[in-house]
Amino acid sequence: MAATKRKEAPSAAAKDVKKQKTVQNKKSRLDAAAAEDEEIGGFSDGEDNAVRAPPAKINGSSNNNDSKNFKLETSSAEAHAKQRQLAKERKAAKPNADVIARSKKIWERLRRKSHVPLEERKQLTAELFEIITGRVREFVFKHDSVRVIQTALKYADRTQRRIIVEELKGDVRELVESRYGKFLVAKMVVEGDQQVRNTIVPQFYSGVKKLINHPEAGWIVDDIYRQIATPQQKAVMLREWYGQEFALANRNVQAEDAEKESADLKAILEKAPEKRRPILEHLLQMINSLIQKKMTGFTMVHDAMLQYFLALSPGTEEFTDFLELLKADIETKAEAKDSTDAAGGGDLYRNLAFTKSGSRLVCLALAYGSAKDRKVILRCYKDNVELMSLDQYAKMVLITGLDVPDDVKMSGKAILSELLGQSVEGEEARLNRLEEVSTNLISRVPLLYPLAGDAKWLMNDQDKALLTEIHEIRKITSKKDPDLRRKGLMEYLAPPMLEFVAKRCGNLVKTSFGCQVITETLLEASSDSATTQKEDAKTAVAQLAQGNPLDAEHVAANAAAGRMLKTLVLGGAFNPETKTTKLAEGELGFADALFPVISDTLVDWACSPSSFVVVALLESEDVSDDTKSQVRNALEQGKKSIEKAAKGADVAKADAGSDGEKSKKKKAEGGKGNAGAKILLVKLKA
Repeated sequence: MAATKRKEAPSAAAKDVKKQKTVQNKKSRLDAAAAEDEEIGGFSDGEDNAVRAPPAKINGSSNNNDSKNFKLETSSAEAHAKQRQLAKERKAAKPNADVIARSKKIWERLRRKSHVPLEERKQLTAELFEIITGRVREFVFKHDSVRVIQTALKYADRTQRRIIVEELKGDVRELVESRYGKFLVAKMVVEGDQQVRNTIVPQFYSGVKKLINHPEAGWIVDDIYRQIATPQQKAVMLREWYGQEFALANRNVQAEDAEKESADLKAILEKAPEKRRPILEHLLQMINSLIQKKMTGFTMVHDAMLQYFLALSPGTEEFTDFLELLKADIETKAEAKDSTDAAGGGDLYRNLAFTKSGSRLVCLALAYGSAKDRKVILRCYKDNVELMSLDQYAKMVLITGLDVPDDVKMSGKAILSELLGQSVEGEEARLNRLEEVSTNLISRVPLLYPLAGDAKWLMNDQDKALLTEIHEIRKITSKKDPDLRRKGLMEYLAPPMLEFVAKRCGNLVKTSFGCQVITETLLEASSDSATTQKEDAKTAVAQLAQGNPLDAEHVAANAAAGRMLKTLVLGGAFNPETKTTKLAEGELGFADALFPVISDTLVDWACSPSSFVVVALLESEDVSDDTKSQVRNALEQGKKSIEKAAKGADVAKADAGSDGEKSKKKKAEGGKGNAGAKILLVKLKA
């Protein structure tokens, strides 16, 4: 849609090449020149008894038979000038030629926004509306003058926009079918307010089937459906896919009636079971028609496909046939390829993955499909995994691709290897790519899902609901135990992730997302082949705690880093509801790596913003008794400093640096007293 770039899934299909149009009896340049010569009298000087000039001499002699020795009385430039003059005269003879010409002059000036002062732009806009008001329709069906109306919409106020929309209200369908007019409709809904949109969208009612199949109107109507239409308007438009009866009913639908309409096909069929067969047949015919035409990028098509699928009963012939229809786009082209190559086609599945309804449909297809079906579907996404991980809907396809196949080797190689960037050449480039993926709000979800599961901080409620639905289906269609599947995936995930944390923890600790990556990797990433990498990662993270924890630039001043270190010392995530810590599988033993690093500054840690790290050293079941004893002894010796921190007093030593450094320390401690220091004092008294 104009002014809005449409996000499309990658497609391997080649674009159709339009045939060049031919014009019959079109005069060549030579023919035009000959006709022009006749109009100006050939070589005559205009007198009846004119004497012709003698032939030009060549090499000092004349040759009356040489046809090349003539010269036109008019030059090419003069001929072109005359043609331009004739064109101007023809344009001037057309209706409203003067006002259209003036409007184009105004448009030429207004389109250079940065070069036009505000006051001048207001004056030009006012003049432009004086010209077009009452004759907008005369401008909109020509490729050059329609731009004038688009510019008028851009700079118009609310009242002026509504004037244009009211004049064109009856021509909206014709405009969206026009090669140039469709952009004006896009401009109207983008620049207009909700009242304008509520005027435009109902113009499509009862004509959705025709418009969605139109080569010019299809994309603009779908863009308006996807981005502009309200949920009620979407429901009215989608109902037309269920049969001519619904399209006819939409001819006179009012706004208040639209509020009551529902596009839930399953509910419609429950109310009218006798209409089940004709509705499903009509809907399937429309879907199949667009699939055969390769018009599978429409959001409206994806919504219709999901409604059809949800209305079917699993295990029925209709259900199986529909899954085969979706898969046919891949297999028909794959048959001609070698079995080791990626499947051909697959545009349908790639397009489905990037919309809300389409993503859910693909996830359900993966959940219900056989082992072969899952392999074929996932093969479509071979080169698009990174792009899908960055999309709010497509990421769920990747998660389902990890969560339902029994062939862990296949899913790990198809998805995890791509997310980890193992095909990227060069270690630095690979780590950079992995850092971008793991710290992005969306792309980190499929990467960290095998580690964190459906943790609240990782997945939203909508994604959790879809995942719950997939897991219920998985109980019937998959044989592999979920724990075994997760363990198998960890063989792919653990070694590269632990290596990544060991080499990039300095960058990761600077952001909250990076701290979560470190925490989940150290707690959950484990495999028989990654023992060495895990020890290296623990050591690297522990080394981040070196230095003075009261320094404003230290990791202890970072709240996210403090929570990370506390969780690692505890050996698992703390559950505030049960007041317990769920220890990670096997003992992490992070305190053994951290305590030697912070032992000399332990009292300062107890007085720092990350004082709960020291509290965790005393409370954690994952910390040895010997380490706890050493921590307690060190805290006893610095008890006075801890008491000051608990009261919010300055804990700087007498020989500390300048007043500025003391101020920084005091600011870090806060004026209300250090909560962790208060807890430590209670524990020291016990």
